[in-house]
Amino acid sequence: MIEPHLPRITKAVIPAAGLGTRFLPATKATPKEMLPVVDKPAIQYVVEEAVAAGLDDVLMVTGRNKRPLEDHFDRNYELEEALSKKGDRSRLARVQESSDLATMHYVRQGDPRGLGHAVLCAAPHVGREPFAVLLGDDLIDPRDPLLARMIAVSERHGGSVVALMEVAPEQVHLYGCAAVEPTGDADVVRVTGLVEKPEPSDAPSNLAVIGRYVLDPGIFDILRKTEPGRGGEIQLTDALQQLAADEKVGGPVHGVVFQGRRYDTGDRADYLRAIVRLACEREDLGPDFRAWLRRYVTEEM
Repeated sequence: MIEPHLPRITKAVIPAAGLGTRFLPATKATPKEMLPVVDKPAIQYVVEEAVAAGLDDVLMVTGRNKRPLEDHFDRNYELEEALSKKGDRSRLARVQESSDLATMHYVRQGDPRGLGHAVLCAAPHVGREPFAVLLGDDLIDPRDPLLARMIAVSERHGGSVVALMEVAPEQVHLYGCAAVEPTGDADVVRVTGLVEKPEPSDAPSNLAVIGRYVLDPGIFDILRKTEPGRGGEIQLTDALQQLAADEKVGGPVHGVVFQGRRYDTGDRADYLRAIVRLACEREDLGPDFRAWLRRYVTEEM
């Protein structure tokens, strides 16, 4: 049950200003967020996840050369008219789907100064309300409602909530890593500290922060004072560390330990694996594709 003194969370922020250098030359003129995962751009999966969790107000933090993101979530009257004249109702519905998902807003980050700075760019739109942040490189399977669970934890405890996932010790240097204490819920922990991309010997645990956050608006006050950290960027992890250390600023920080299906589209190999997994599970594509994949693997081996 939602506590009466805690406002309902309705806003989602999606940072989308990155250059996508790992996917060059494909991302030279196309935003990495628009790369297709089967037959939808990756960013649409993220917006759909936010909407499924009840967040119908979406702000994208963009940069230069990101206009295709705005076009994708806008109406395309010429295309819609052409499909309508052909009587192609199925494709017409799919084209219109993206423009009807949510109320979309956009702001430019300008200087690429890190995730913390991208979140800070959302302050005028968010105001003093709690809000969610979804990173486009992490696709969460809709059958595993991680964000809805995080919102429920935030509404119960207040403060901020991060998504955590167990990773192999040799991979902790790729993530922010959390020091935690147990709570009464098996999948919820109290976060007592955060370290950005630690060496395995310095990691407080193997619980890595993945790209979903529910944040108290007090994070903005901290981000305005946060000095650039690792890589010369303003790290969201550093601000969350301060929230965890001083609850008076913005309440406690909890973590939801996620054990569901996550598709990492920020790495080329994982991006390909995500496409294969999702294609295999599609009712319209899966049977034929799985049969071909079995033959291909058998022949290659």
